[in-house]
This record gives sequence, C-alpha cells and structure tokens, in this order.
Amino acid sequence: MSAQDKVDREARRKVAEIIHKKFSQLLKEIEEGKPPKLKIPMRTFKNTEFDAERGILKLGVKKIERSFLNMNETKKFVQTLLMASIIYQALVENEYPTIRDLYYRGKHTILYRNLNNRLKEENTWDEQQESDASIRDVEVTTGLLREDMLILSKEKGKVVGNMRIRSGNDIIDLSKLGHGAYAIESTPDLIDFVDYDAEMVLVVEKDAVFQQLHRAGFWQKYKAILVTGAGQPDRATRRFVRRLNEELGLPVYILTDSDPYGWYIYSVFKFGSIQLSYESERLATPKAKFLGVSMTDIFGYKSKKPYLSEEERRNFIIKAKDVDIKRAKELIKYDWFKSKLWKREIDMFMSKKAKLEIEAMASKGLKFLAFQYIPEKIEKQDWID
Repeated sequence: MSAQDKVDREARRKVAEIIHKKFSQLLKEIEEGKPPKLKIPMRTFKNTEFDAERGILKLGVKKIERSFLNMNETKKFVQTLLMASIIYQALVENEYPTIRDLYYRGKHTILYRNLNNRLKEENTWDEQQESDASIRDVEVTTGLLREDMLILSKEKGKVVGNMRIRSGNDIIDLSKLGHGAYAIESTPDLIDFVDYDAEMVLVVEKDAVFQQLHRAGFWQKYKAILVTGAGQPDRATRRFVRRLNEELGLPVYILTDSDPYGWYIYSVFKFGSIQLSYESERLATPKAKFLGVSMTDIFGYKSKKPYLSEEERRNFIIKAKDVDIKRAKELIKYDWFKSKLWKREIDMFMSKKAKLEIEAMASKGLKFLAFQYIPEKIEKQDWID
C-alpha cells in the first residue's frame, strides 16, 4: 500500500467514524426509552445571514426537529438515516459513489399495514431531489461536506489557461487541450496547482461564450485562467475558483447576462448561495468582481457612455418577462444586493424592463467582446465589487 493510499484510508476512517458516532446517538435514545429525534439546521432564506464584514452568506442558528414518532416527519427522518447508512457503507468499502448512485442505492419500496390493516406501499424516495436533500441533511447534521465523504457528482464546469495541475498521478497541461477544455472534477481539493502563468481569472456564465473566448485566444493574450460554470455553477466550479483566488492570489472577474438570473449567478460565486450557506466558507469568493454585462453598459450613466448604439439596443435588447421582474424584486430583498451600485442596476432594470445576453456583445463582433469590451472594463476598473 502506497503512502497516499494510507492517507486516503485514514481520512475515510475518520469521516466514517464521525457519521457513526453522530447517528449512533439515536440508538442510545431508543435504549433509554426516549423517542428518537434529529435536530437539523434549517437551510432556508429565513435562516441565512449575510456576514457583511466577511462578505459571505452563512447558516443561522435555527434548527428543525424531526421526530420518528411524528407521522408528518417520519419519512424525512428515515430518509436521512438511510442516506447516512449508505454513505457510511460506501466509506467503509472504499467506494466513490456519485449522487445518482446514492439515489438508486436507497430507492426501494416498503410494504406496511395502515391503521385499517390494509397493505400499503411507500417508496423511500421517488425523485432525486429527495435523496439530494437527504445528503444535505447528513452534511449539516455531521458538519461534513459531500466532498469530505468522497461523493462524486457530474462534472459541469470547465477551465482552460496557461496552467499545469496534478490530478492523482497525472500532470495535466490546461494550455494544451486544443479547442477542448478541462472538466473540473467533483473533488477539486484533490487537485494540486503545479505551476501557472496567469494574471487573472475570468468566469463566464455561458459555455457557448466560454468556447468563443477560448477559440479567440483571449486567455493567451491576456494571461487569464478562463472558467465557466455553464449556467448555475456547481460546487466543484465554485470551489476551484475560490482556490485560484485564495491560494494563487489571482483576481476574479465574473461575466454574465444582464438580467436578474445572471446577477444571481455572480452572487453565488461571490457570496455563496442560500441553500448551501453552510459551505460559503469554502465555496464563496468574496473578492470576486462583477465585470458585466451591466445595465449601465447598455444604457450609459451620467458621464459613462453606453457600449451599444441606439440601433444596436433596438436590435439586441430583449423585453423582460414577468418572471424576470419577479426575480429582480426578490434580489432587492437580499442584503447582499443592497449596495448603492447594485440598487442602481436593479432600479434601472425595473425602469427599462429590458435585459441583454452576453451574446449580444459578441454580435458586435467576437473581437469586440474579447479584445475591447472585457479588457477595457478591467483597465478602467469598471466593475461592481
């Protein structure tokens, strides 16, 4: 057994021990004649706090109590215990299950008799949303993260740039992937940064725009690490970006559509998310800056000239839908969107009832997006922090 294998096995043992110890307390309660209960931190907006000093979202102190003997809570109680058992078994057996694996391993039908003595069926869970929620229950109950428990997820994010990384025993050169890109693995903390020649990180909301910038050679000309979360970013991409900023000291710029959904994606990278506020410490990048696309890029503001002409605005602007307006009203309520600059952006959006996709900037010419718009905004420090 190699030295690394010994380290991995010891890490597994410790994680399995934490899970076993935490849930074994329920057995003790049963032996003492007490009704078994679980106290689980609430993962809701009402229990999410914005730490302005540190610039991240964090989980509050409120907890929900699930009792096995409460018929309204029994199913979720059992789901959490079932998931903890499956994860524990995978750790003991040296496996790396995916979140989809866990869904299928726990999915089965239970037969029981109701109060009228009729035989009934009940599935442990029907949709993966239920099993995913059980994984998060185990996380917040034990204080362990999914990555600590070596649970894998589908790779979503991509990265390219002048950098070499080590994954397992392999050295991967991110500058020699042709028109392709490296898929950020679901356990990004197991990646080592070998060496790099970069001065910034550009995170692009959309995979299509990422591909365009990649092929245009943006990352080569401007010494950038180019990253995409392909829409709403997964945990691995957020963690990878955090590490680039925290460990390598590279500034991070976010490029999204000019609409409430793009702005929220930016906030997820910068502050963390409501559902995963318990992970903000390792996922959020508080120093990230919103590069655009902003409403002031479209319409201008005071002495700032718009990047689009009046004719281009007529051609490229999309009328905001009711769902966009509703989302904007939700953003206004979040403390992390109450700064002077963000209030200006959201107010302008509500007034104009218009939005713009990043592709509209590319429609002016890919060279405009890659070699004028982005570098000009960085040079002028025209971002929202």
